[in-house]
Amino acid sequence: MHPVTRRAALTLAGAGALTALVPGTASAARPSADRFGDPFGLGVASGDPGPDGVVLWTRLAPEPGDPDGGMPPRQVDVGWEVADDERFTRVVQNGTALADPRDAHSVHVELTGLAPGREYFYRFRAGGHISPVARTRTAPAAGAAVSALTIGVASCANFGSGYFNAYRGLAADEPELVLHLGDYFYENEGSGVRDPGGSEPKDLDGYRIRHAHQRTDPDLQAAHAVAPWVVVWDDHELVNDWAGGDGEVSASRRKAAFRAYWEHMPLRRRSIPRGTELQLYRRIGWGSLATFHMLDTRQYRTSGGSITGDRQEDWLIDGFRDSRAGWDVLGQQVFFAPRSGGGKSQSWDDHPESRERVMQGWVDAGVRNAVVLTGDEHVHHANDLPLDPDDPTGDIVGTELVTTSVTSGGDGEDDSGDGGDENPHIRFRADRRGYLLATFTPAELRADFRTVDTVKSEDSGVSTAGSFAVADREPGLQEI
Repeated sequence: MHPVTRRAALTLAGAGALTALVPGTASAARPSADRFGDPFGLGVASGDPGPDGVVLWTRLAPEPGDPDGGMPPRQVDVGWEVADDERFTRVVQNGTALADPRDAHSVHVELTGLAPGREYFYRFRAGGHISPVARTRTAPAAGAAVSALTIGVASCANFGSGYFNAYRGLAADEPELVLHLGDYFYENEGSGVRDPGGSEPKDLDGYRIRHAHQRTDPDLQAAHAVAPWVVVWDDHELVNDWAGGDGEVSASRRKAAFRAYWEHMPLRRRSIPRGTELQLYRRIGWGSLATFHMLDTRQYRTSGGSITGDRQEDWLIDGFRDSRAGWDVLGQQVFFAPRSGGGKSQSWDDHPESRERVMQGWVDAGVRNAVVLTGDEHVHHANDLPLDPDDPTGDIVGTELVTTSVTSGGDGEDDSGDGGDENPHIRFRADRRGYLLATFTPAELRADFRTVDTVKSEDSGVSTAGSFAVADREPGLQEI
């Protein structure tokens, strides 16, 4: 038996167990012509919280292995409810959305009118079925004082490489917000532990099937159900190592991957793809405590030039100038700190002028505390950020926290340490699978690098490989 929290147990309860909690469920069902198998096998999710609302997501797919999810080729009514409590005795909003076959019967409900800084619970109904219950929350009001925020940070979840024990651990830790920094799934066919979900996707049907296969995992569903997510992509959501206008990736494949990504993520309408473009860079404010600047370092990068593109870079630096937050946090994909030897390619080291402009931008703007959160690397890292990359012991002006992978790379090696003499600003590294927990308060940032024992079986413990703190206005990591 896996240890689960009370909330996770309720979240993963079957629709039959929840029916008794919903008066009038049978009378609310659509006519028998629209009946189908349980459509909520991909779970539910929420994302992009604001002070007055959040996005609620689900996709109707009684047969996840089919491109159409086993749904009829017509629109289907999907009821939704939001309540103050898990048993829905105090429903605060409800309504009906249309699940359209052109969107793979996905539903994105953009709520407004909720109270800021509050916890809520939500669920869906369709075809006589009721979804699992999940928790979400709104962001605090702009400028509101916030005593603390704990976030989970994850990336690189290759289904074939192992079990999602990291997601189960993340759900049990119950963060208030989750940032996913890319490689939500892998398009390749490699399989070391589990079936990756069929052949490599190259068209819309293929990407829909691969997303749905990923979403059937109960530990991933539990992690989505515990808190709202803020997502950005890296490369494997399309194809390994794609970047910018990569001529080796056809426009039709880009369109298919981008469309399927939006269909399966709790994103707002502003992120609906337009041809071969999908805007993911955006800001999530958390009162006076933090601002999360979510970046896309794939879509706009140029070879040897900018990793963000000029427009996104200007947007980011303008955000630094306007910020009044205690912590300005960049959520992005690839290793940011300078590094001599080792590590993966296609990092900010390949775009040093971009990195210099971004760092100088937050220094010139007087950002109170700058933090970079990073995925992709498959290894935990805690890095001080020197303003001069050629002088790693010089002025430290920020912090980088790199989360390891959920499964990619297998179990890893039992080696923890730092960056050695060549990289004294790399204060910690651990080659194990897991996730990052980060707690922000007005006084400090605490980072706990969480690791799992194994991804080769479902029975795995979770422990903390290292913990660090950064004091307010005192850049530089301190080991706890």
